[in-house]
Amino acid sequence: MTSVVLLGKPEREIPKLPYEIVYTNTRDMEICSMEIEPILPGKKIPTASESAENLCCWRYGMEIDVLEYMYVKYARVWIPDPEEVWKSAELLKDYKPGDKVLQLRLEEGKDLEYSLDPKTKELPPLRNPDILVGENDLTALSYLHEPAVLHNLKVRFIDSKLIYTYCGIVLVAINPYEQLPIYGEDIINAYSGQNMGDMDPHIFAVAEEAYKQMARDERNQSIIVSGESGAGKTVSAKYAMRYFATVSGSASEANVEEKVLASNPIMESIGNAKTTRNDNSSRFGKYIEIGFDKRYRIIGANMRTYLLEKSRVVFQAEEERNYHIFYQLCASAALPEFKTLRLGSANYFHYTKQGGSPVIDGVDDAKEMVNTRQACTLLGISDSYQMGIFRILAGILHLGNVEFASRDSDSCTVPPKHEPLIIFCDLMGVEYEEMAHWLCHRKLATATETYIKPISKLHAINARDALAKHIYANLFNWIVDHVNKALHATVKQHSFIGVLDIYGFETFEINSFEQFCINYANEKLQQQFNMHVFKLEQEEYMKEQIPWTLIDFYDNQPCINLIEAKMGILDLLDEECKMPKGSDDSWAQKLYNTHLNKCTLFEKPRLSNKAFIIKHFADKVEYQCEGFLEKNKDTVYEEQIKVLKSSKKFKLLPELFQDEEKVLSPTSATPSGRVPLSRMPIKPAKARPGQASKEHKKTVGHQFRNSLHLLMETLNATTPHYVRCIKPNDFKFPFTFDEKRAVQQLRACGVLETIRISAAGFPSRWTYQEFFSRYRVLMKQRDVLGDRKQTCKNVLEKLIQDKDKYQFGKTKIFFRAGQVAYLEKIRADKLRAACIRIQKTIRGWLMRKKYVRMRKAAITIQRHVRGYQARCYAKFLRRTRAAITIQKFQRMYVVRKRYQCMRDATIALQALLRGYMVRNKYQMMLREHKSVVIQKHVRGWLARRRYGRTLRAIVYLQCCYRRMMAKRELKKLKIEARSVERYKKLHIGLENKIMQLQRKIDEQNKEYKSLLEKMSSLEITYSTETEKLRSDVERLRMSEEEAKNATNRVISLQEEIAKLRRELHQTQSEKKSIEEWADKYKHETEQLVSELKEQNSLLKTEKEELNRRIHDQAREITESMEKKLVEETKQLELDLNDERLRYQNLLNEFSRLEERYDDLKDEMNLMVSIPKPGHKRTDSTHSSNESEYTFSSEITEAEDLPLRMEQEPSEKKAPLDMSLFLKLQKRVSELEQEKQSLQDELDRKEEQALRAKAKEEERPPIRGAELEYESLKRQELESENKKLKNELNELQKALTETRAPEVTAPGAPAYRVLLDQLTSVSEELEVRKEEVLILRSQLVSQKEAIQPKEDKNTMTDATILLEDVQKMKDKGEIAQAYIGLKETNRLLESQLQSQKKSHENELESLRGEIQGLKEENNRQQQLLAQNLQLPPEARIEASLQHEITRLTNENLFFEELYADDPKKYQLYRISLYKRMIDLMEQLEKQDKTVRKLKKQLKVFAKKIGELEVGQMENISPGQIIDEPIRPVNIPRKEKDFQGMLEYKKEDEQKLVKNLILELKPRGVAVNLIPGLPAYILFMCVRHADYLNDDQKVRSLLTSTINGIKKVLKKRGDDFETVSFWLSNTCRFLHCLKQYSGEEGFMKHNTPRQNEHCLTNFDLAEYRQVLSDLAIQIYQQLVRVLENILQPMIVSGMLEHETIQGVSGVKPTGLRKRTSSIADEGTYTLDSIIRQLNSFHSVMCQHGMDPELIKQVVKQMFYIIGAVTLNNLLLRKDMCSWSKGMQIRYNVSQLEEWLRDKNLMNSGAKETLEPLIQAAQLLQVKKKTDEDAEAICSMCNALTTAQIVKVLNLYTPVNEFEERVLVSFIRTIQVRLRDRKDSPQLLMDAKHIFPVTFPFNPSSLALETIQIPASLGLGFISRV
Repeated sequence: MTSVVLLGKPEREIPKLPYEIVYTNTRDMEICSMEIEPILPGKKIPTASESAENLCCWRYGMEIDVLEYMYVKYARVWIPDPEEVWKSAELLKDYKPGDKVLQLRLEEGKDLEYSLDPKTKELPPLRNPDILVGENDLTALSYLHEPAVLHNLKVRFIDSKLIYTYCGIVLVAINPYEQLPIYGEDIINAYSGQNMGDMDPHIFAVAEEAYKQMARDERNQSIIVSGESGAGKTVSAKYAMRYFATVSGSASEANVEEKVLASNPIMESIGNAKTTRNDNSSRFGKYIEIGFDKRYRIIGANMRTYLLEKSRVVFQAEEERNYHIFYQLCASAALPEFKTLRLGSANYFHYTKQGGSPVIDGVDDAKEMVNTRQACTLLGISDSYQMGIFRILAGILHLGNVEFASRDSDSCTVPPKHEPLIIFCDLMGVEYEEMAHWLCHRKLATATETYIKPISKLHAINARDALAKHIYANLFNWIVDHVNKALHATVKQHSFIGVLDIYGFETFEINSFEQFCINYANEKLQQQFNMHVFKLEQEEYMKEQIPWTLIDFYDNQPCINLIEAKMGILDLLDEECKMPKGSDDSWAQKLYNTHLNKCTLFEKPRLSNKAFIIKHFADKVEYQCEGFLEKNKDTVYEEQIKVLKSSKKFKLLPELFQDEEKVLSPTSATPSGRVPLSRMPIKPAKARPGQASKEHKKTVGHQFRNSLHLLMETLNATTPHYVRCIKPNDFKFPFTFDEKRAVQQLRACGVLETIRISAAGFPSRWTYQEFFSRYRVLMKQRDVLGDRKQTCKNVLEKLIQDKDKYQFGKTKIFFRAGQVAYLEKIRADKLRAACIRIQKTIRGWLMRKKYVRMRKAAITIQRHVRGYQARCYAKFLRRTRAAITIQKFQRMYVVRKRYQCMRDATIALQALLRGYMVRNKYQMMLREHKSVVIQKHVRGWLARRRYGRTLRAIVYLQCCYRRMMAKRELKKLKIEARSVERYKKLHIGLENKIMQLQRKIDEQNKEYKSLLEKMSSLEITYSTETEKLRSDVERLRMSEEEAKNATNRVISLQEEIAKLRRELHQTQSEKKSIEEWADKYKHETEQLVSELKEQNSLLKTEKEELNRRIHDQAREITESMEKKLVEETKQLELDLNDERLRYQNLLNEFSRLEERYDDLKDEMNLMVSIPKPGHKRTDSTHSSNESEYTFSSEITEAEDLPLRMEQEPSEKKAPLDMSLFLKLQKRVSELEQEKQSLQDELDRKEEQALRAKAKEEERPPIRGAELEYESLKRQELESENKKLKNELNELQKALTETRAPEVTAPGAPAYRVLLDQLTSVSEELEVRKEEVLILRSQLVSQKEAIQPKEDKNTMTDATILLEDVQKMKDKGEIAQAYIGLKETNRLLESQLQSQKKSHENELESLRGEIQGLKEENNRQQQLLAQNLQLPPEARIEASLQHEITRLTNENLFFEELYADDPKKYQLYRISLYKRMIDLMEQLEKQDKTVRKLKKQLKVFAKKIGELEVGQMENISPGQIIDEPIRPVNIPRKEKDFQGMLEYKKEDEQKLVKNLILELKPRGVAVNLIPGLPAYILFMCVRHADYLNDDQKVRSLLTSTINGIKKVLKKRGDDFETVSFWLSNTCRFLHCLKQYSGEEGFMKHNTPRQNEHCLTNFDLAEYRQVLSDLAIQIYQQLVRVLENILQPMIVSGMLEHETIQGVSGVKPTGLRKRTSSIADEGTYTLDSIIRQLNSFHSVMCQHGMDPELIKQVVKQMFYIIGAVTLNNLLLRKDMCSWSKGMQIRYNVSQLEEWLRDKNLMNSGAKETLEPLIQAAQLLQVKKKTDEDAEAICSMCNALTTAQIVKVLNLYTPVNEFEERVLVSFIRTIQVRLRDRKDSPQLLMDAKHIFPVTFPFNPSSLALETIQIPASLGLGFISRV
């Protein structure tokens, strides 16, 4: 059966269109392109009409013929698999139409052939791109089919450890079977207030969406949680209720949210049990309505239960347990209060031991019992009632042990004194005999008589079990009633959120009545779900004005009709139950006869006649008919119930059955076999009186049908939210995914049906801005228009020519399934082409650069090679030339040698011949010569002999003497030889001697050479002589004597040469000996020196080693001491901070309790005081204080006031006061103007603060305030005097020139008007002059920078506003005006419109005037600052020049104004001159009066001095009092103020009111010195201390503290107010310290300030109280700025694209993310920085201590970093590389802000370190082990959980990015497992650093402080 819903657009023909398909493979990035054949005209797109089992995505509105060409090589597809359900494969070749087989390769590398169905020829579904895998929303997938859903869930669950996933409007929750840290209060706070699509999927997101829609749409909500047993339904419902309890709070002190949560342990203990699939399985369905009031706070709850499984009380299957409460009782049996129950082990009782598994691993039943009792106590169940419940439960256990003995086949009996029955009767308070009798008998009633009939043992056992089930069911119902009473709302419920925890679709091997009811309920819920889905689609299409088409979908209404319609299964079952002899077999036959072959959804099994099959929406289910009638009737014997009702000892027992009547059972209970399950419906919480009997008569099926109809009515009247729980495996293994079980549940719970419905229409939806941002790369510059919608239309028409594939809505573009994938492919191709072009360009540039380098290198190499070759050639030429030269000389040498040989031979012959002749002659001469020589030698020998003897004697004497001297010298040498210096000297002497010898040898060599030269010359000479002798023998003979002489000379020379040779040889031997001795000595010396050096080096090394050891030891000791000191210091600081934080948290809690106490006291006062109708008068101060703030707050008493007034009788309403109404109307317009002006002032202050800093450095030292005031006043008067004189002269000239004397006559009307105007102007001038002088004196008295002031009227703004506010004096008038305003609103609407227009015109003109006054004020301030910097002599001239300029400008202005009307201009000139004359006269009078008063003062002073001594002694005190004193005008003498303020005791409240309660921080901060209220209060305290009035001091300080608390309570959400009073409280605390008299606080005081110290009281205790108050104010300030910054942080830091174009928008699903495009109203980073500037400027204006400002800034930055990081950890779409760049840029801007404000040392930057490291983690490389090591060392500020979470959430935005591998994440976990850090995932964004208030003394003198009149403190006086 199908139903029709309108979606999409009618089918149409497809035009001829070429396509270019590009596919990429991750392995080799191969790009293939092909031209697709055009589609033939006439082919139409078929509509989607397949059933839910059809899983191919191409059937969902997409063209098959086109998509066949998508199956090309490397395309990835899904193929069915019997084990994994679906497997991924890759095409090995292109698919062509007509192919029957696909060539595929599986991921494990196996090749296979996939055969197509020959009938349908359906292609396997395509895989989604990797970039879309792991999406938060399944509808974001491009291809929507079963394998894509299953794979996406598996990847998120296994790889990313994410258990939640959106599927359109459904949240799919997979049970992890493991405790996850994602349900803490920090997670709740993170999801609170967020849009559902902005955060990662979570049960808290669904709860927040329901809560938000309830508040926004004023419509009740429902959360429907369904799933199999063990899928986590109960836990999900529990977390949803915890979320509501946490975020909404309670409307009273009854802690309703705690009671709502406390109901869970009770209901789990009595309604949950262990099954084979779940250790804590809910065995009943429940619907909890959580009620809220108008402010959406929890006020109560109500619970409805469905189909309790009663059969579990008496039977449990293997490995299962009974309800938890029985085991909790048995585990607590040893408790004293349970002794009377006579309990024992769970294995003792029949009802608890059947499953054989009495203990659950990890569960302590005794501890759970304590929790159950605590929950009962919290819900108001008293101890007596609790013991009554436990008695009944214990009685059920003992009843199960009752046994029966058979008498015969039809009767039985209970054994006598049977102990279990005795205990049961004692516990129930009934008679033993009576209960034993009716357990074995039953009563039969006929029309005339009543019979008592015994029953068999089997029937008795069944009756016993039926009684136990009935008692437990009534007890369950009673507990539910009391829980509802405890949760009942005391006030009227405004709205509610229902949480439905109900069983999912069930199918087992044996399915009975319970499964039938469960599946019937699921059919109804699935129908409601389908209708809701189509309703949302319809609303979306209507909203976007999309054309519709007819889409078929599966409708399960026929299945519901089969079950519940007339003559349906339930009707036939009820009819059979009414039959006297009805049975399961007869009922089955009726079913076959009625529905078989008539209804397609009803079938009969082939092999059974006692079963039937129903085709449910999820699957076919076969039901066994056995037991249906018995379970549907659910009878219990009436006599047994009467026995229990008769109990008088046990009052609780009759209460369980008080609403019941007799159970009509005309026939006896038929025996039936035990079945595993039997459920019954529980009536609603509040049953109507008189309906109990009727309800009891109804069958179980009828009751269930009625309760189901009631549930469906409730759900249809609410907005539903769906949570589908999935059980990943049947073994409860953590994070283990069984694909078969998952697919079975996905099909059963309707998730795949949602996917199919989404795919049938337009599942992909984009806003125009998101589409433009994503696909801007596909547009050309000329395609971009100003209209984004038209731009997108133009682009889409070009990209997708089939218009049926998309539709244009008002705000969105709708796409068919697969079109986004096609667009993504085109985008990826475009980006890839761009990348290729970029790569091509870069590679070309690199290659060109490389080519240039190579060419340059080649040229260089060529140059060097050619140079080398040229050099080689030159070398060759040189060698050739050298060879020729060598040959020439060689040949010449050979010839010459031959010539020389011949010549030498000739000469030799001649020489021999000549020699022979000469030798003969020589022999003769020789003989003669030898004889002479012999004679000579003999004579010589004799002479030498004599000389020798004489010489030896002399030498002997010398030797003796020298020996003696040498011995002496030897002794000295031995002594000297021991020293190194001796060797050095000796060595030096030897060297000198060696050098002398060497020099001598050189000289001898020179002589030897000269002799050789001489000898050679002699030889030459000799040869020449020989030649001459040869030529002239005659002459030789004649010169024989001469030759002899020459011969003698040669001989002597030869002898001399021989002698020289001997001497040379001797000298060489001596030199050699000396050198040997010198070498030996040198060697010994060197050896000695080396030994000394070695010893010295050893000593040095030992010394260095000792020094190093000493240094190292000292360094180690120092380092250890420093490290220990640092650690101890850090530990002490941590302990101090912890203690300080603990103390400040206690203060915070104390202040909260104190506020709660005040609220309770106010409520009590309101309850005690009964309001009277009519006019009620209140204190004017109260009304004036609250008038400005009462209407601005959202939740105040002013909201309840009209409600109270409306509840009064209408005849007692006060009449409308129109005058008051008009006043209020006028006041509203004035307040709007003031609001606008204050806003303008705030904007101007930011600019003025910057100018003030520049002026601060240029300002010279300023004199005292009083002296400067006098000088300014004198200069002002002098300048005014000169100006008026000049103007008087001009006026006289003008009067003389006028020709109308009657105009200027004294009695003329113009004269009188002019005089009046002049008088008023003069008064105004005096006022303005006084204000200017006061302002200047205050400016001069400040030593800090002059803060820019507002215009002239700013000082009076506060007083004007107070006067206006005081006009509305009491609440009665306000309430009356409010009622009148409501009644006359429609009548005055037109008037208000006209007044609004006129008001806007006036407002524009006033804004222009205000702007002019602002500019004038700025000029005045600049001139004032310039005049103050001038010397006193030049100030008068400068002020005169300024006045002349001002008057000239004013005259020019009025000349232009009255240029068209000369008469008006003439009158203006005359009035101006008159005014000047009058002012001059008054000035002269004032000067005369001043001079006269000064003279009188001097005269009176002299007279007083003269008469004071003499006359006072003669006058009695009585005469002084009685004698009348003549009044004289005595001038006040200028006093020296002591810095104290005096006030009367009765004016204390007025002081607190004017100075604290009614003070406006904005006006004070602008016009007065910072901390003025604190100074005034301290000066009052000083005066009380001066008077020694402890009561006054105590009263003033107490009133001050209470006043500050009251102001902060009333205006605690205003940052300026809290900042102002934090600054003043700290200043007051510093003043108490500075003037306390303690030496530690007086170091920076001046002597004058030390004189002002407190003298009588020690206010140290009050300093502590003020410090605590400052801490509370600081915490409140942090909360205020947190509330202001909270909405900005996520949008400004994460979502907004500060760097445009970096982040890409991924395709999203049904739940859209918040757009990152900066729309109007979207917060950006500039918004955050502007807000920080605003905070900083306000704190600086209020004079807050710089150290305190640093702490506030640090806290602000911590909030920014924590909130940003928390959202990053909870948002998968934010964890990308581009977002990391955005975050780092944003953080750099914040750091730049810190640098601009000189706050880098505040510690604020360090608080952003976790966020910085998270951003770096998103950007670093995440592949190798080195990357893992770098990440572990880099992310030291992040916890392990945070690092792993970021890596799991990391999502590529483009296909070019890569995902983080699971192995890499495991590597990170292994490396970080030894790190000891917190397991908490999120940072504590609510954490507040402990604050300190460093002492900051003030240099301001108290006596110089002036009290402005605007404060209204005229009742205090300076002392």
